[in-house]
Amino acid sequence: MTVLFPALQATPAKTALRFGDRALSYTELAAVAGSLAQQLRPLPRVAVWATPSLETSVAVVAALLAGVPAVPLNPKLGERELAHIVSDSAPALVLAEPGAVLPAGLAGVPRQDVELSGNATELPAEPHDEASALIVYTSGTTGPPKGVVLPRRAIATTLDALEDAWQWTADDVLVHALPLFHVHGLILGILGPLRRGGSVRHLGRFSTEEIAKALAEDGTMMFGVPTMYHRIATEVAGDADLAAALRGARLLVSGSAALPVHDHQRITAATGQQVVERYGMSETLMNTSVRADGERKPGTVGVPLRGVELRLVDDSGAAIESSDGETVGEIQVRGPNLFTEYLNRPDATTEAFTSGGGWFRTGDMATRDADGYLRIVGRKATDIIKSGGYKIGAGEIENALLEHPGVAEVAVTGEPDDDLGERIVAWVVPSGEPPAEQDLADHVARLLTPHKRPRTVRFLDSLPRNDMGKVMKRALNA
Repeated sequence: MTVLFPALQATPAKTALRFGDRALSYTELAAVAGSLAQQLRPLPRVAVWATPSLETSVAVVAALLAGVPAVPLNPKLGERELAHIVSDSAPALVLAEPGAVLPAGLAGVPRQDVELSGNATELPAEPHDEASALIVYTSGTTGPPKGVVLPRRAIATTLDALEDAWQWTADDVLVHALPLFHVHGLILGILGPLRRGGSVRHLGRFSTEEIAKALAEDGTMMFGVPTMYHRIATEVAGDADLAAALRGARLLVSGSAALPVHDHQRITAATGQQVVERYGMSETLMNTSVRADGERKPGTVGVPLRGVELRLVDDSGAAIESSDGETVGEIQVRGPNLFTEYLNRPDATTEAFTSGGGWFRTGDMATRDADGYLRIVGRKATDIIKSGGYKIGAGEIENALLEHPGVAEVAVTGEPDDDLGERIVAWVVPSGEPPAEQDLADHVARLLTPHKRPRTVRFLDSLPRNDMGKVMKRALNA
């Protein structure tokens, strides 16, 4: 049996969680979450209305202490998606911060407000490592979202592997402003510091001013998504306070999508810092990362974490042995970081794994260099374009286009073409006056190769993104 949060047993007086001007020490968190855990223990499953708050953090910690699986709910869920999740997961209770307005879709689920009071002096015995801890719903691409059942074992092993990769200690103070219904913001951003016995400062909402202030005060690490780092990249050269705060951080980590190389370069030029990228997903938690003590290679997501087995396979499913930085294959992984099942979907669970060896099919495509560093080139379904007999990753074209001064944001997709099979389409948010389409095509041909140039350019005011900042390419193609 693994104790997820040893610091709660020791109950030190240091700050565990801070949201704005509200905070809980480990002593207070143990008393409050311990009391709530005792109330939750008889329940089969609970939902958590995951606002960015102390109450959400307490609710999740209490559920983990009680051994009751928790279902984090995105407060921006639409009616149909919420109805599916409630029906599929059947929570006995929804935990929410006082004053939060819940939608009609939760009217049939009993509500309990999370109060930051409690006097528990003893924490309940924690369940076995394979017990379900969280059920995180993934974005549905061809159907309704699937509930990813994450065992306690996956959470503990991932966070401990990141302790090794990032040299993460109890002295670290993590700064972030990520939502708390997702693996990145909740498991890495809240549970990660608590497992280490460190501290987390959640900003409520992202702003470069608040990031600079928190890092300048006591922050040592920052977690963010590419949209956040893009904002930083555009402002940091002209903001001395932001540059100084970032320069003093021990580690800057980006994840949930690829960070464009151009943004890497602008941040490094202004601060001397090199942002670390990592790669994971709901079903696997974290698979790889650039190590804190390793070589930084912008555009890569590093090497496999401790305990994670990873391979690239070709279209036939055969393992790719070469590490030439060019050959593209699908990433497959196995290890203690994996989920146990999709809730109520044994068919989907079986389909997700290979029939031999138990490898999980991620659907992500990558190359691997001689040092073992992975470079994600896109999703198998949406980011691999087969054009003119070539297999082309959308990500490298996007990075090339972002180096053009007339491009602020870009997404690259493929469309059917009678001659090429698929033609490359660039969806561009211009920086000022839209550049000529031929100029963009020539730019890519010069940096990469002519067959990777966009054949069609479409200009937009903005790219459709989800709550984690990922571009929704299916919405573009639709």
